[in-house]
Amino acid sequence: MLEGRVVLVTNVRHFVGLPAARALADAGATVIAHDESFRDPGARNMLAVEDKRIHAMGEQDPNHLVDAIAQHWGPVDILVNNDFAPAIRAPLEEVEEADLNASLEALIMAPFRMTAAVVPSMKERGRGKILFLSSAAPLKGLPNYSVYCTARGGTNALAVSLAQELAPHNIQVNAIAYNFVESESYFPRKLLKDPEARKKITRNVPLGRLAKPEEAAALVAYLAGPDSDFITGQVMPFAGGWV
Repeated sequence: MLEGRVVLVTNVRHFVGLPAARALADAGATVIAHDESFRDPGARNMLAVEDKRIHAMGEQDPNHLVDAIAQHWGPVDILVNNDFAPAIRAPLEEVEEADLNASLEALIMAPFRMTAAVVPSMKERGRGKILFLSSAAPLKGLPNYSVYCTARGGTNALAVSLAQELAPHNIQVNAIAYNFVESESYFPRKLLKDPEARKKITRNVPLGRLAKPEEAAALVAYLAGPDSDFITGQVMPFAGGWV
């Protein structure tokens, strides 16, 4: 389905990154996994042990990263912005401005820069896919999570706006609004092994369970593939009926 396509997945060691990278590799894509930790050769080697189909890169400058990918494997056809920041819980009057700035940097500015780096080549070739792996939190609103909802809401808005801007170039842009996915980033295994904690979490989910990482990744693979070419500008909830 994705043979001959070059995919870049950011922050692969967080959130839905590694399951998404594996699903895209299963679909035949050449997958480049980006993570800040990959500046360490040991971390890069660890990923190779986990899945030799996935190529690790740690270059931090988005333009340099995209150029290096193009030289080794070809231009990026599909960008998966898998951005992560802690969901900080605090009443508005106790929010630290530094925490807000850090969340905006991680969830809006970083994917903005990465997207800007891949778009020129996509425009030249007249095709491309851009996905933002975001959150359903701003779709419903969460008390005491104004920082997280604000940042993720900005990501969702960015996806919708870029979809309109890039549609004439045959570039599809969508966001997946996740919640209640088994992920070490937001629902650590240690927490989920506690039956009472798991029950407390899942009672908020109409389907009564958390999504498996493979389920979350399957939607990424679909939106990255040719069967979704007529889908753009969507913020798709993936939250078990929570929204």
